Amino acid sequence: MENIYTEETTIIDERRKEAAGELMRNVYLWMTGGLALTGIVAWIVATTPMILNIIFGSQIVFWGLLIAELIFVIVLSAAIEKLSFGVASMLYTLYCVLNGVTLSSIFLLYELSSVAEVFFVTAGAFGVLAFIGTVTKKDLSGLGVFLIIALAGLIIASIVGLILGRPESIWISVIGVIIFAGLTVYDAQKIRLMMLSQDTVNEGNMKLALLGALSLYLDFINLLLRLLSLFGKRK
Repeated sequence: MENIYTEETTIIDERRKEAAGELMRNVYLWMTGGLALTGIVAWIVATTPMILNIIFGSQIVFWGLLIAELIFVIVLSAAIEKLSFGVASMLYTLYCVLNGVTLSSIFLLYELSSVAEVFFVTAGAFGVLAFIGTVTKKDLSGLGVFLIIALAGLIIASIVGLILGRPESIWISVIGVIIFAGLTVYDAQKIRLMMLSQDTVNEGNMKLALLGALSLYLDFINLLLRLLSLFGKRK
């Protein structure tokens, strides 16, 4: 009986490892695809004057796009269990497109070579941080609570500065880099543990993989923007 139990446990463990491996691949494929789509859309918009005039020539249009992005993130995060995988993936794709539209401004503010340099620096740093979060055995749940509180403070400070018309200080950017670097490590571990708890690949946990991809996508974009504000060469 003991041997049978051991064999069954081993089979279940192997099945979970295989499922987790496939789901993690999907997480990073969705994240990478989202980043590529955002970059392509941003470049197209930045090189099309007519679209630029429509987006940045009207505060209503620009803020409408930002609000739409926020709605997509909230819906995906809060209601993903009720959505089909097809609808969830469509919302994720639309969000990446909208984000590309609004992020086209970085090609207007910074030199192209500078954007490319900071992007590769961000990609390298992100890869290291995600790897650390994936392989570390230390429980980072306590760090996650601290980082989320710090992020809330950062958002409030950024909104206040925007309302008052003050440029973002270098210290806000530095703190932002630290926060999103920490969130990358935390999210990578959280996603790995979540995937390891699955023993098969189905629509339900594919949606979880998509949600994990969204988390890492947001970490990458915010880390990129903070590093650009620190090291990007303005036009």
